Amino acid sequence: MLYQLVVFLHVVGVFGYLLAHGVSAAVAFALKRERDLARVRALLDLSAASYPAMFAMLYAFFLFGVIAGFQGAWWGSGWIWASIVLLVAIVVLMTVLGGGLYGQARKAAGLRYNLKGKWFPPEPAQSDAVVLAILGQTNPVLLTVIGYGGFALIAWLMVAKPF
Repeated sequence: MLYQLVVFLHVVGVFGYLLAHGVSAAVAFALKRERDLARVRALLDLSAASYPAMFAMLYAFFLFGVIAGFQGAWWGSGWIWASIVLLVAIVVLMTVLGGGLYGQARKAAGLRYNLKGKWFPPEPAQSDAVVLAILGQTNPVLLTVIGYGGFALIAWLMVAKPF
């Protein structure tokens, strides 16, 4: 019974993470079309507002997953290790391919910005052209494929337990 509760909390944590991170995903697509810098700043702030809940849910689902791994004696199975490797790869790829550019855009737009997990106060805004050029480098489709595809593969590993 306790194992089922922990797995339930793990899955609910994943749902919470995806819900909170969905804000950033929607913003990423909106920013590809937006040219009004006031709206760009508002969208970037909206995305950043979801970070506390997103990271809290990430930590929660990871913690409950580890606990479930011990309770279910899954640590000798390859699927749980593959899931962890995939999760780490997703986080690293999202940080490198998304977080860095959106952080640069926040900084260029004159907003507080995050660098290597630490928040910094706003600096003077750069020109609209600079902000839009940075946003032009983003690829929300690639980020969605990495995130959605990676989580779908992890879900399959959890359900099928192929090895």
